[in-house]
Amino acid sequence: MSNFIVEDLKRILKGDNPLSKLILINVIVFIVDNLFGRFIPFFEWLGLPGSAMEFIVKPWTLVTYMFMHGGFLHILFNMLWLYWMGRILLEYLGKRRVVSIYFFGGIAGGIAYLVAYNFMALTGDVAMGSGLIGASAGVMAVVIAVATLLPDYEVMLFLIGRVRMKYVGLGILILTSIIDFSINMGGKLAHLGGAALGYVFIRQLRSGNDWSSAFYGIVDWFMGLFASKQKLKVVKKPKRPGRTSTSKNQSVSATDQQRIDSILDKISESGYDALTTEEKEFLFRASNKK
Repeated sequence: MSNFIVEDLKRILKGDNPLSKLILINVIVFIVDNLFGRFIPFFEWLGLPGSAMEFIVKPWTLVTYMFMHGGFLHILFNMLWLYWMGRILLEYLGKRRVVSIYFFGGIAGGIAYLVAYNFMALTGDVAMGSGLIGASAGVMAVVIAVATLLPDYEVMLFLIGRVRMKYVGLGILILTSIIDFSINMGGKLAHLGGAALGYVFIRQLRSGNDWSSAFYGIVDWFMGLFASKQKLKVVKKPKRPGRTSTSKNQSVSATDQQRIDSILDKISESGYDALTTEEKEFLFRASNKK
């Protein structure tokens, strides 16, 4: 049975659905934290600290905090809203933008919390707790992004009936982030930061500015830090004049070969790390054809 579970987990992680991956990672972190949290200080390592000085020595927490949760209901409702709203956003915007909105929303929420916490600390009034955890800011960004993109899209709510998305988003924002603001003030400020990001992301997208390109540019740069720094040495064979190939069994077309040559030239000049993700994938597929 354990083998089946492992295989299912691998299938989800290797699949194309980013929502399943995000939910799975959140659930795994939640389970591990609850099993070993008494012995390992996950909150101290992964939770976002309020103090600016603490954050400076743990900058990764601006991302990791959004995968930590304080209780079962906390993670349950976050993952349900992420799944319900994320599916709509995935259908209209694609997986790259959904992932970008989730992470950018979480980061925006974390920044809002940090700024407010340290501002209040300067005034001698800190009432927001010593740290922030939860995916709520990222999820709120997804919710408000859907409401902004498709304000008149209707969904069926239990015991209520059909409701337009703009009212769903507004209702969720008020219920989770506005009402009784004094309770969990830090978390609610993070919600508002994520909501603002979701709104601005869609407005910018309509204006022709796709922030997902910037997000994946950051991801590629970060992954490049851990990739091999050794540049590939490319030796190109001189082309023989007058030689053309018309074989039907030729594995690489003339058009693909031109693109391969262009990519190889780019590697020769700037190194493998300079390639975009799409160029790396294309070169990998082309190499498997040969």
